Amino acid sequence: MIAMNTNRREFLTAALAAPFAARAAKPEPKADTLILLWMAGGMAQTETFDPKWHTPFEPGIDPNRVLSTFPAIDTVVDNIKLSKGLEKIAKVMDRGTLIRTYQAGDLGHILHSRHQYHWHTGYAPPQSVAAPHMGAWISRTLGPRHPDVPAFIDVGQSLEIGAESDSLKAFHTAGFLGTEYGPFFVSNPMDAASSVRPPEHISHERFEKRYERYKKLIEASPALHEATSVQQESLRKAVDNAHRLLNSPGAKAFDLTLEPRESAAKYGDTRFGQGCLLARRLTEAGARFIEVTTEYIPFRFWDTHENGHTRARDQKEMIDGPISQLVLDLEARGLLNRTLIVVASEFGRDMMQEGKPDRPVKDQVKVPDRITEIKQYGMHRHFTEAGSVLLFGGGVKKGHLYGTTADERPCKVVDKPVRIEDLHATIYHAMGIAPNHGYEIEKRPFYVTRDGLGKPVLDVFA
Repeated sequence: MIAMNTNRREFLTAALAAPFAARAAKPEPKADTLILLWMAGGMAQTETFDPKWHTPFEPGIDPNRVLSTFPAIDTVVDNIKLSKGLEKIAKVMDRGTLIRTYQAGDLGHILHSRHQYHWHTGYAPPQSVAAPHMGAWISRTLGPRHPDVPAFIDVGQSLEIGAESDSLKAFHTAGFLGTEYGPFFVSNPMDAASSVRPPEHISHERFEKRYERYKKLIEASPALHEATSVQQESLRKAVDNAHRLLNSPGAKAFDLTLEPRESAAKYGDTRFGQGCLLARRLTEAGARFIEVTTEYIPFRFWDTHENGHTRARDQKEMIDGPISQLVLDLEARGLLNRTLIVVASEFGRDMMQEGKPDRPVKDQVKVPDRITEIKQYGMHRHFTEAGSVLLFGGGVKKGHLYGTTADERPCKVVDKPVRIEDLHATIYHAMGIAPNHGYEIEKRPFYVTRDGLGKPVLDVFA
């Protein structure tokens, strides 16, 4: 089980984190901002960005025949096809690179929270110290782009969802790097403005008094008395930064009511769509790292343990317009080249295989001998052998396809596998961070990629 929240020990060890010189040369940054569009719950690759043979639904079909439940569609790039339902993303594929051979880690019995922790931090849980979220690494290493705008902003994920909420909280932090570099949470982008202004029932004078009292409370904290001046200063800065944002022009970026109605409508009225709109506005305002999630709630959204086809259809309808519009809007504003957009998920899915062909794990979904109902039609099992990652901007090649998977089950990687540490190294490379950049914690080095050994996939860059 992943630790619940940043506990007292983790709070104090954050004070001991000290940077050390990376042995690898710092790469030239290709992007100033990273937008992670997180398809939480396990996006089925053969239903989205890696379509295979289409098997239409009919009562009595053999599930072994089902590789894709949607037909493939053409894109503006001759050798790249996507799944039906992604027609708008298909029209902007000439701006990006599609990786089809991401391989999730082998973590034993598959739990979404463990794999999401692994993806976001680069380290498999549990760890002896709290591993920082990718956004915290980038915030700590590169600093804010604009002094009044949070460097790390997390959009769309509720952390009070029941069974796995504590596990999600464990990696939505800056870990040992300290509170100053943690995420600024916007649970509901449609109400983002309320997160950057005092409650309406509290006067400005009263709010300022509360701020001063809170600072005194921090100074009186028993835990802080045991922490070093470094950690004390980190927490003070976190509070001061939040207060400064409330009184800065940068807060206007969070207010979606200021967006012209016509342009806002292009993103749709879903939380994810409005989250993508918010990401565009925050990029313009100077944010460094923005994550927008479709939200992870067990057995809903991309977590397609049943009704896989129907849910995948609905999910694609939700993401297709907003992702493509985000690409087009950033391009129109001259920001796409210096913004890296990453569309990713913790692992893929398959009808029959749980885990990897050579590393099967316990089945979590019973697949019938014959499919008789539409709810049985779709990709229901966790497939960690291959998944898709889509990249736009940030110096990546345009209209590029990287890696190949087999056309028949098991649809495993044929060539150019991309492990998580190498995918992370690629992302960090675009941001100008070496894969063995890190900090010393408890007298040992801790790197942005596992053991500092990640290797960027340079072939995806122009």
